[in-house]
Amino acid sequence: MKQVFVAGHNGMVGSAIVRQLTDLGGYEIITKTRSELDLTNQQAVREFFEKNNIQQVYLAAAKVGGIVANNTYPADFIYENLMIECNIIHAAFKANVTQLLFLGSSCIYPKLAEQPMSESALLTGTLEPTNEPYAIAKIAGIKLCESYNRQYGVDYRSVMPTNLYGPHDNFHPENSHVIPALLRRFHEARQNGDAKVVAWGSGKPMREFLYVDDMAAASIHVMNLDKTTYDKNTEPMLSHINVGTGVDCTIRELVETVAKVTGFVGEIEFDSTKPDGAPRKLMNVDRLASLGWKYSYSLEDGLQNAYQWFLENQDNFRR
Repeated sequence: MKQVFVAGHNGMVGSAIVRQLTDLGGYEIITKTRSELDLTNQQAVREFFEKNNIQQVYLAAAKVGGIVANNTYPADFIYENLMIECNIIHAAFKANVTQLLFLGSSCIYPKLAEQPMSESALLTGTLEPTNEPYAIAKIAGIKLCESYNRQYGVDYRSVMPTNLYGPHDNFHPENSHVIPALLRRFHEARQNGDAKVVAWGSGKPMREFLYVDDMAAASIHVMNLDKTTYDKNTEPMLSHINVGTGVDCTIRELVETVAKVTGFVGEIEFDSTKPDGAPRKLMNVDRLASLGWKYSYSLEDGLQNAYQWFLENQDNFRR
């Protein structure tokens, strides 16, 4: 059996990867909680790799948060993410691990990148200031993988997901991203018998969303591609691969779909005095399509699954 270390297995993406590897079979999955292994501790990470005969690494561990958290704790975001990446990638190399997949973020691309955003947009412009430290760390992770490949001939790959949602998402009332925030808001409005829900902005901006099980499937697909095929479709210094649907929707369409999924039948009002953000954020997924992968879950199907998971776990999200 192939021994696989999934770093960040309790997170949304890491847990989905573990579920799918378990279903596939043929893997001995190694996981460590934060209390068992501090990934920012170089010595601890090195000793962990020395003690285990790991053949593949999914690097899904990261310090993540919304705009408020990124603005409030920029030093924490850049330091912890850099340390996690550096420690795992270097320790994996030292332990002769030849296969590693690093999971990044679409925030690596310039704030004003041409839409849809292709892999070649990396390092072509100024980043969004609110999450620049996090983005810099993720860019460094890509370049770490590429540099070890170029110097040592290992096979370390990177995937950059669009906006993700699904089981094990953060449904905190203040700190969550748009989909879990909306699911919770509409659920509580229906429970309370509210006649109206107010959504921020005009509803016109367009966003792309990917169900987390699709992200896990894409990660496993990319990890297990033949090296010749992977190298043929990437470049040594532009090796990362976008992961998304290649399809976006307006925020209004998203809000209306969430209302449908949660059973809310009241009025929806858009508060256009609130900020919209960028008019569009869409990933170009041609590279991934050429490598034989496409998403499976429609937005409504994914939202149904995410909402069902929320209902089954909502006691964990009480204020």
